[in-house]
Amino acid sequence: MNNTLRKDGLNARKLILVSVLGAITIVLGMTPLGFIPLGVINATTMHIPVIIASIVEGPIVGALVGLIFGISSLLNALLKNASPVAFVFYNPLISIFPRVLIGITSYYAWSLLKNLKTDKIKILSRIIWSVISIFLAFQCINGFSDMSQLNKICMGIFLAASLAMTIYSFLKIDDNFPVVVGAFIGSMTNTIFVLGGIYLFYAKRYMEAMNMPLENAKAAILGVSITSGIPEAIISVIITSAVVKALKLSKEF
Repeated sequence: MNNTLRKDGLNARKLILVSVLGAITIVLGMTPLGFIPLGVINATTMHIPVIIASIVEGPIVGALVGLIFGISSLLNALLKNASPVAFVFYNPLISIFPRVLIGITSYYAWSLLKNLKTDKIKILSRIIWSVISIFLAFQCINGFSDMSQLNKICMGIFLAASLAMTIYSFLKIDDNFPVVVGAFIGSMTNTIFVLGGIYLFYAKRYMEAMNMPLENAKAAILGVSITSGIPEAIISVIITSAVVKALKLSKEF
């Protein structure tokens, strides 16, 4: 009887988490909160609840939140259609499949590394956080004069958070490193599969909508993956690491 109740409670908790994080994803997609200014580009945050769900509760919960994210993207493309390239998200292989996959790749990347030896974690953590800090500092220095006030505030917050995590990794063994990798892999899964799908299915039409020659399709899509994909992955790492660490400290993880 007790086992049954415990099992039902766990299932209920997972369903609640899917509902809450799914709702957050929808809100992010419908408001400016889903896009964080990083210099001259914007990084989306809509995939971050999917990553958090997968690491906290497993790949099934992550995939379900990803499904909500994907359906939301499809409906936004169909109903709003504000962008000249919104048509690419009419295809579920671009709007839905990559988002479901985020919940799976994030979890297994985290799971594979969580039992890694602590000395290796410490070295890798120092390298990763140092690289992230250097990247954000470079973005800030190069484009600071052209940033709006909001951009400057966002850049300052994320640079400060990244530097704090870098210092923390040198002072203490960072057991959060598997989360860092899970967040990065999950974010890049979204970037690679969405942009890869655009190139595979809609290269010509996409380039026409962007008023660019077809022969530049590969370079243009690769450029988007670098200028948007890498910052999005960095933001995912910072936010996911902070949330998961907070959950651990509150003994809810």
